[in-house]
Amino acid sequence: MRLLPTFPAYATPLDKLGWWALRAACVGVLVFLLLPILVIIPLSFSDSSFLVYPIPGWSLKWYENLFTSAEWIRAAKNSFIVAPAATLVATVLGTMAAVGLSRTNFAFKGALMSLLIAPMVVPIVVVGVSTYLFFAPIGLADSYAGLIIVHAALGAPFVLTTVLATLQGFNHNLVRASLSLGAGPVATFFRITLPVIAPGVISGALFAFATSFDEVVVTLFLAGPEQVTLPRQMFTGIRENITPTIAAVATLLILFTTSLLLALEWLRGRRR
Repeated sequence: MRLLPTFPAYATPLDKLGWWALRAACVGVLVFLLLPILVIIPLSFSDSSFLVYPIPGWSLKWYENLFTSAEWIRAAKNSFIVAPAATLVATVLGTMAAVGLSRTNFAFKGALMSLLIAPMVVPIVVVGVSTYLFFAPIGLADSYAGLIIVHAALGAPFVLTTVLATLQGFNHNLVRASLSLGAGPVATFFRITLPVIAPGVISGALFAFATSFDEVVVTLFLAGPEQVTLPRQMFTGIRENITPTIAAVATLLILFTTSLLLALEWLRGRRR
């Protein structure tokens, strides 16, 4: 495996210097962005009751506290209830919207597209306040259903955009051929369209899952004591009582998010 670059014959020393300078700048930016995230990992193995450097000793007691605490276990259970359910709803709705938008042209298509992706650009505090004011009178505040609906609305635009991007290269003649051979629209979608756009659908679903799993602002407005998720529990712990247990949770979330990103890159490679 070649580790050093091969420059063309006409490359001048200044070109080579610029190449190395650009790479060094990229590495510097990555280190600047990742270092604040990575420094939390050693703190999760500290035997100190405070988040301090240098680390006085090493211990796994904060992970033990995480897996034996009723509050953290309840928060993890709630996150793994809300996030998969919201991902399923967002994936179905986002995929249906993307397929419908890709097949038809109408006067207000651009306006409708802007409306559908609005949750991506509207400030999340505005979303939290507005959904609470709407859900509270109808009994959806302090409920799993309310959280799932809002998290699905936040994740659906990611599914919509990724599936639309995948459909840009889709050959619609395959659908016409299937319909001409007697297959119905539903069978055509599941046997022709969905297998082709599956990488885009799965990529959008991963984005929707990550959005729901990491969401804290809307959860602060809508969740009751029984619907506390991991991000909200972390927020409460930071505000009231900072312990290295938060560092242990953050470490596990970093590993979990990294696994999702690696899976996403693998799917992108499969699509190419």
